[in-house]
Amino acid sequence: MAKTSAEIMQMLVDNNVKFVDLRFTDFKGKEQHVSVPVSAFDEDKFEEGHAFDGSSIAGWKGIEASDMLLMPDPDSARMDPFADEDIPTMILTCNVVEPSTGKGYDRDPRSVANRAEAYLKSTGIGDNAYFGPEPEFFIFNGVSWGTSMNHSFFKIESEEGYWSNGKDMNGANSGHRPTVKGGYFPVPPVDSLYNVRSQMCELLEEQGVPVEVHHHEVGGCGQCEIGTLFSTLTKRADWTQILKYTVWNVAAAYGMTATFMPKPVVGDNGSGMHVHQ
Repeated sequence: MAKTSAEIMQMLVDNNVKFVDLRFTDFKGKEQHVSVPVSAFDEDKFEEGHAFDGSSIAGWKGIEASDMLLMPDPDSARMDPFADEDIPTMILTCNVVEPSTGKGYDRDPRSVANRAEAYLKSTGIGDNAYFGPEPEFFIFNGVSWGTSMNHSFFKIESEEGYWSNGKDMNGANSGHRPTVKGGYFPVPPVDSLYNVRSQMCELLEEQGVPVEVHHHEVGGCGQCEIGTLFSTLTKRADWTQILKYTVWNVAAAYGMTATFMPKPVVGDNGSGMHVHQ
């Protein structure tokens, strides 16, 4: 059952929330945010929205038409598991609205998804369409890169990488790692990322995203997959953004770095995102 704005205001009290983090997705699919102290957040935000500068978002508004509104969705409320304990933070996912018309902005991915679902119902073809994406990603121990006047480079560090077989590692090279394209389903210690993925899954469940499976993928230098439940278009897109946020931040907490880019390593598997419909 959908939450109401009044229920969210009570949740702020019950969880001793200090900040409300308003999230939206830009034209390139990247999540953006702005944080509001709870003292400046009242129930009117759900009706009147929160103003922001649309001209500073890539591919959106010109400076002459920069005023836009974030409209929080009460049903999206969740606590941020990565905020410090002394600053409890609630996240609200928002639609981006044109102040002049009150309608969803035509370059806001979430507003487009809402219109698509409304159109489906209007056709009488069906009430719901379900989607189940499977995003794959790599977890590396480190990444460095640079481009200058006289050179360019990139370097990936991965303790699971086949190229790490000959590294000294202060005498602690275990030798347990997948071969190139040999990362599918080995048990630990070859799958060195089991605990990292398990932590990601626990936090996804905590944020309301149902997890079905997690495993090491084919890529031998840290490729992973977390399978989550299918749902309707807007809800499932929200869950995918939550998954990416969680993967990035858990990896960072372990001193690692995660990427969903399609082909970070030459000669090994790339990362796809199959979508069941």
